[in-house]
Amino acid sequence: MATTNLSQYDKNTIPNAKDFRFGIVVSEWNEKVTEGLYQGAFDTLVDCGALPENIIRWNVPGSFELIYGCKKMLATQKLDAVIAIGCVIQGETKHFDFVCEGVTQGIKDLNIKFDIPTIFCVLTDNTMQQSIDRSGGKLGNKGVESGVTAIKMANL
Repeated sequence: MATTNLSQYDKNTIPNAKDFRFGIVVSEWNEKVTEGLYQGAFDTLVDCGALPENIIRWNVPGSFELIYGCKKMLATQKLDAVIAIGCVIQGETKHFDFVCEGVTQGIKDLNIKFDIPTIFCVLTDNTMQQSIDRSGGKLGNKGVESGVTAIKMANL
């Protein structure tokens, strides 16, 4: 929502993450945005007690590849939650629709197949400025929200 700062959370309402292991899969496409999202997620996990050495990061080329990267991470690493970080910007073709739909369904499928939550942190904005605003800009950072969600789902 355009009026919500995504970086605000109350640590008292979040379980301590010191005993959890997290994976973060980051798309290299729209790197300015995805790096901001990653930093928000990482900093939030650490702020809530996660040990930096218990946070594993893998990069993939684009948002569509997040599905395979998360699947491989879930299958090969001992984790309590995985965060998929990406950014798809609306262009002039239907490519945006296909990528967004595929990534959304793929991450949904991972949540059905594996008993470890995969958190959806993929911005699907109309403009680069909207994504910048949501990855550490004037609307906060959706990565922070994904970090909080990962902790709560790992605790579940």
